Amino acid sequence: MSGFQNNSFLSNIPPVTRNILIINVIVWGACYLLRYSELYLPALLGLYGFSSGEFYLYQLITYMFTHIDFWHLFFNMFALFMFGTTLENYWGSKRFLIYYMATGIGAGIIQGLISFYSPIPTIGASGAVFGILLAFGMIFPNVPLYLMFIPVPIKAKYMVLGYGLLELYFGFASRTGDNVAHFAHLGGMLFGIILILYWRKHNNNWQNDRRNRTSFKNKMAGFFKKKPPQNNTYKRPETDWEYNQRKANEIKNIDTILEKIKHSGYDSLSEEEKKKLFDVSKK
Repeated sequence: MSGFQNNSFLSNIPPVTRNILIINVIVWGACYLLRYSELYLPALLGLYGFSSGEFYLYQLITYMFTHIDFWHLFFNMFALFMFGTTLENYWGSKRFLIYYMATGIGAGIIQGLISFYSPIPTIGASGAVFGILLAFGMIFPNVPLYLMFIPVPIKAKYMVLGYGLLELYFGFASRTGDNVAHFAHLGGMLFGIILILYWRKHNNNWQNDRRNRTSFKNKMAGFFKKKPPQNNTYKRPETDWEYNQRKANEIKNIDTILEKIKHSGYDSLSEEEKKKLFDVSKK
């Protein structure tokens, strides 16, 4: 059983990313099972506008672990898995957890201010996920990424910039029927860039940022480096005659060495002769 657990998919995900994934799935499952009951969890755990009369401080945390729609959950968790795993391995679990919670809460603060009087709750991990995208683009700006239906790789820094501009546009466009919290996404990115810049300025660990980034690039380059062609030249097996001839020569050589020892002693042997005698003694 322990061998299975050590090799399982979840065991290969760093702990904070893994636990965030699990919590989100559990909460989504609870929301789905209780969707027709009096205890409607999204209404309880979602984030309301600060002056709506329904806002409670705990909602700044619970809203980012709450989803109703499966595909909303799937895409958020897929992005968390793809980029969060790399960031947690790069930063360490403690720093990654601080960053994730700070960007998620920051996104909630911006959304709570934008929807100041709104009685409609905001749910989802998108704000924290956009913070993660922002961090990936700042730390690994030239790593090529691919978007669905676009076969051309895009550098991480340009993809993050493009996402930010789109969210800004859609946030101010206020299209009818658009129920996406675009300003929460922007809030996650805003708090992310503030935190990263603060760490770079005040934390000595960020002095190693360039070295860590170089190490990451070297690992990636080694992973994608074209491997030299293997020598797959076919070697014909020995025939019986060739095998017997090789063994006869080996015996003849050993007899010559033993004869030399008989007449001149062991010290008269060369290093090569001693090695041959030692190799035969091990068989």
